[in-house]
Amino acid sequence: QVQLVESGGGLVQAGGSLRLSCAASGSIFSINTMGWYRQAPGKQRELVASITSGGSTNYADSVKGRFGVSRDNAKNTVYLQMNNLKPVDSANYYCNIRNVRGEIYWGKGTLVTVSS
Repeated sequence: QVQLVESGGGLVQAGGSLRLSCAASGSIFSINTMGWYRQAPGKQRELVASITSGGSTNYADSVKGRFGVSRDNAKNTVYLQMNNLKPVDSANYYCNIRNVRGEIYWGKGTLVTVSS
């Protein structure tokens, strides 16, 4: 069984920063891609950022230049540094991992609220 535990969400004022963490444990096998998605009320879940085992990153256009994704392979942990946060960034943020078998796992989410 695989567990993803997210942390770091909370309430922040516009222009502030937060750092999300997601630690994976259990029968993960070999992780390929790690990433973050978000879902705001009434909207579809969308990719925020992802990073491959080789370090290649991918970002949603709306967060480029403000967010940074990184990972610690030894700890099976992925991070999302969020700077210059805006109210539109408010959402539940979900950790996602994909292993080399193509299996996908999700965290339960951590809430980020940005006040104006």
